Amino acid sequence: MTEFRPPLPPFTAETAAQKVQAAEDAWNTCDPGRVSLAYTRDSVWRNRDQFVTGREQIVDFLTAKWERELDYALRKNLWSYGEHRIAVRFQYECRDASGQWWRSYGNELWDFADNGLMSRREASINDVAIEESERRIFGPRGDDERGVDLPLR
Repeated sequence: MTEFRPPLPPFTAETAAQKVQAAEDAWNTCDPGRVSLAYTRDSVWRNRDQFVTGREQIVDFLTAKWERELDYALRKNLWSYGEHRIAVRFQYECRDASGQWWRSYGNELWDFADNGLMSRREASINDVAIEESERRIFGPRGDDERGVDLPLR
């Protein structure tokens, strides 16, 4: 059976923004199996200094990630798009097992197959320790926040 994940390329501003919001919504579930279904079976990732290939490795990677990154909450914003590609800026916050809170800033480059599944993901990410009182991302976005960009600091 052929898999499809609309919206399909080629992207418009509207469909690229839909793709970004769908990714944010999925990642905020912290469900590795669900998230992995947005990627081709042989999808290739670079995430920081790690290289991942295929859904099984994606699930393993995300499982370990969300075991370390507790109370994870993410915001993604469309940066740019082309026919089969989307660039995203994002921020997420989480805490580690010791209780230290972190805000992570990053950029992702996405490449899509014709069926709308992501075949390549490259992520560059920087982490900043924050106090719990500095948090500004709390769970999934409400409808009134969709498409709103977060400040850099």
